[in-house]
Amino acid sequence: MVSSGQLSPAPFAARATVPAEIDTLTLGDLASDPGRRRPVLLERDLLVLTTGGHGTAELDFRVLPCRPGTLLRVRAGQVLRCAGPHLDATVVRWDADALRGLDVDPDAVPAWIQLAGEDEDAVINEVSQLAVDCQRHHGVAAARGLLRHQLAVLLLRLSLVPERPRPGPVRERPRPELVPERPRPAPRAEVATFHRFCREVERGYQHTRRVEDYAARLGCSVRTLTRACLAVTGRSAKQVVDERVALQASRLLAATDEPIAQIGRRLGFSEPTNFGRFFTREVGMSPGAFRAARERPAPGPVVRPRPPADAVDGPRRA
Repeated sequence: MVSSGQLSPAPFAARATVPAEIDTLTLGDLASDPGRRRPVLLERDLLVLTTGGHGTAELDFRVLPCRPGTLLRVRAGQVLRCAGPHLDATVVRWDADALRGLDVDPDAVPAWIQLAGEDEDAVINEVSQLAVDCQRHHGVAAARGLLRHQLAVLLLRLSLVPERPRPGPVRERPRPELVPERPRPAPRAEVATFHRFCREVERGYQHTRRVEDYAARLGCSVRTLTRACLAVTGRSAKQVVDERVALQASRLLAATDEPIAQIGRRLGFSEPTNFGRFFTREVGMSPGAFRAARERPAPGPVVRPRPPADAVDGPRRA
């Protein structure tokens, strides 16, 4: 175990993998290209603990500073790019079912934490031990419970870290999120309606952008949905849906080579021109220009991140 506040390099020198559910790896293993210039579209949930160097991380196009002790909580489906010639980090990665049956909510962990003092020492110790056990017990069925509970303890500890100011965005075009960082007080009934709407949008945004369709599914009126969205976010229900579609388009354009027209079809646009007009209106640049900007050291104007709908209740500081 490590108590000095510094990670022991040995456990992280090589990738340790438990393919079924939980593994640990280095930041270099996670990046899809050696220069880390291109964002990575994540298929699994992550914790990224910076262990050395200084740099930045772009999480869903929001630029965040990273230095030793910085921890990122990244959700499956988000895009991540870490920059810095000497930036090193340890990544804890897990499947959706890894925590099934355990009393822990991963979405209670904020997207960015700067650890310090006893909190930093404790998290470093737990990440270090988890990496050691992943490596030592790779493929051992009896170790499954050990790793699951170690991950649960780590997430619970992170959810209890005292709140610290989150850094402001860097070179970011100001666009509202689906869930603002400082939510407006709203009646409980409208908050509940908003949560239900967000979950339905998450299931259906690739198929429809019509608020009427979501209202029908939820058994309420368009006015009810719009009132709930305005109360919680200051944005209309239609804007909530469109921002979710634009965010997904941004992710696919930045992190994949999928043709632009095909991305548009995946998101419900029958004509490429309609998709282009929609994206330009929402993001401020064409899909082609946005894709070209993915190789730049820092992002241009982009859609700001939106937490998954299921995380609406949870993150106090995300």
